[in-house]
Amino acid sequence: MADNNNKNNNNSNNKMSYEEAGRKGGEKTAQNHDREFYQEIGEKGGKATSQNHDKEFYQEIGEKGGKANRENNSGNTNRDNNNSQNS
Repeated sequence: MADNNNKNNNNSNNKMSYEEAGRKGGEKTAQNHDREFYQEIGEKGGKATSQNHDKEFYQEIGEKGGKANRENNSGNTNRDNNNSQNS
C-alpha cells in the first residue's frame, strides 16, 4: 500500500511524480510541435469521439458548457461596463 502512495509523489529515491512527468512531457511536446500538429490530433480526437458517442452526449456536454459560462459570467458587470465605456 505504501508503494502505491510513492508512485504519485516525489519520494526519497528522487523519483518524479506522475504530475511532474506529465507536465515535463507536455512542455517538451509543445517545444517540438507546431499548431498544425495540435490541430491534427484534435481532429482525430473529435472524429473518434463522434464515432463513440451519440447526439445525447453532445447535448449533455453542451448544456454543461452553457451552464458553466452562465455561472462564470453572472455578476461580471465590470466587463460589461468597460465595453460600453469603450464604445
